Amino acid sequence: MADVKRVATRDSYGEELVALGAEHDDFMVLDADLAAATKTGKFKAAYPDRFLDCGIAEQNLMGVAAGIATTGHRVFASTFAMFAAGRAFEQVRNSIGYPHLHVVIGATHAGISVGEDGATHQCNEDIALMRTIPGMTVIVPSDDVEARAAVRAAYEADGPVYLRLGRLAAPVIHGDGYHFEVGKGVVEREGTDVTVVATGLMVSAALEAADLLAAKGVSCEVLNVHTVKPLDEELVVSSAAKTGRVVTVEEHSVIGGLGSAVCDALCANHPVPVKKVGVQDVFGESGPALGLLKKYGLDGEGVARSIEDFLK
Repeated sequence: MADVKRVATRDSYGEELVALGAEHDDFMVLDADLAAATKTGKFKAAYPDRFLDCGIAEQNLMGVAAGIATTGHRVFASTFAMFAAGRAFEQVRNSIGYPHLHVVIGATHAGISVGEDGATHQCNEDIALMRTIPGMTVIVPSDDVEARAAVRAAYEADGPVYLRLGRLAAPVIHGDGYHFEVGKGVVEREGTDVTVVATGLMVSAALEAADLLAAKGVSCEVLNVHTVKPLDEELVVSSAAKTGRVVTVEEHSVIGGLGSAVCDALCANHPVPVKKVGVQDVFGESGPALGLLKKYGLDGEGVARSIEDFLK
C-alpha cells in the first residue's frame, strides 16, 4: 500500500473544522494548549474570535465546554485522548454526559500509533471509558474521508460525541461518494468464511489482511464499524450469522472496546466464536508507530496471522 494516499485523521479534523466554520458561526473550538498537535490551530488562525485556549487544564477545558454548551452554542473541545478520556473523565461524565450537552470531544493521538511518546500518552482505554457514559456517541474514523464526514455528523448530533482521532497518517480507503451515517457500519468487503469487524486505523489493516488471506483461499467479510456506540448490531449480527465466526480488530485494549461491544451484541442475539485482536491487556511502549503496530500484531500481516490462527 506504499502508493496509497495517507492522511492523519487529526489533520482531517483540523481542516474540516475550518470548512465548517465558514458555513456556521454557532460553534466554538476549545483546546488545552495543544492546538498545533490537535490541528485546531488551523481554526484558531481562521476564526480567532471563536477559539479559546484553556491551557494545560483539561478538566477545566471540559467544564468550560459544558458551560458554553448550556447557552445553546455547539462546542468542539480538543486535546489528546489520554487527557480527554483519562484525566478529565469525571468532568466529561458529570458536566457533559449527565446533562446530555452537545459537546464534541475531539480526542487526538489515540492508541499505540502515537509512537515515540510512549505508554503514558498511548491511550488504549478511551473507547472503553467513553462508551460507559450514558448517551455518549463514540466515533472512530478510519481515514481522511470518513473523519471529515464524522466532524460534520458530530456537529449535527444530539448530545455528547467522542471523536477518536490519530496521529499516524492512515491510508485513504474511501472515495468522494462515500456515505457516512452515525450508527451505521459499512461492508467494505463481502466474504463467507469469517467476519472481520474493524474500526479506525485498523480498517485498512483488516483489508490488507483480507487480501493476504484471499491468496490462501480464505474469504473475509470486512465490516467498518466507525461508530462503536451506538453499535450497528443488525449489521454485525447478520454478518456473523452468514459466516459463523467473528474477529474484531482495534487499536485499543481488547478489554471494553469494540471487541467487547461486538461480543455483547452477539451474546444477546446470535452467539458465535469471537477472537479479539488488539492491545492484549498490556501498556504500550516508546517506538516508531509502524514498528509498534507490527510488534503488537496490528499491521496487515499481524492481523492476517491472528485470523488464520483463529480459523485453525
